[in-house]
Amino acid sequence: MFDALLVSAGTVALAEIGDKTQLLALLLAARFRRPWPIVAGILVATLLNHALAGWVGTLVAHWLTPDVLRWIVAISFIAIALWTLKPDKLDEDEKLPAHGAFIATTIAFFIAEIGDKTQVATILLAAKYSPLWQVVAGTTVGMLLANVPVVALGSRFAAKLPLKAARIAAACVFLALGLWAALAGIGA
Repeated sequence: MFDALLVSAGTVALAEIGDKTQLLALLLAARFRRPWPIVAGILVATLLNHALAGWVGTLVAHWLTPDVLRWIVAISFIAIALWTLKPDKLDEDEKLPAHGAFIATTIAFFIAEIGDKTQVATILLAAKYSPLWQVVAGTTVGMLLANVPVVALGSRFAAKLPLKAARIAAACVFLALGLWAALAGIGA
């Protein structure tokens, strides 16, 4: 009943651990020291970004034959599995907007998510699962599950995260999704 929501939330939560946007959340928390506006900015940016990504995913699903879509989704998930194993680093020269915490977070997160693996995953999840609102809600919840603790607990929490183990777990999830799409087919 809520398969799309649960799969989307779990996939993005795992993929987000150690991602550049998680490092951005830590940077924003250290700079502004105002967790609620930062969390609200993450929520708004993620909803906008993932709604657009999900919409693209549903369009792609309608344009392609199920067999072609099946292989695109399978290969893409496997590629994201490999991408996930590479640690992200936030550019040290990256400047944050000088606006308030909410505006700075919304702008920074929206831009950081463009082309990010969680945005690509949202496109693929929307091509595979329906309804779209569950995919967008799930990916947004996954993003919040990974980033809210970082904002709330700051650098002490981020320093204790087993990032390598999280990247390997996320890679395994993406690999499993890719293999499942390849073997079971897109309509399964």
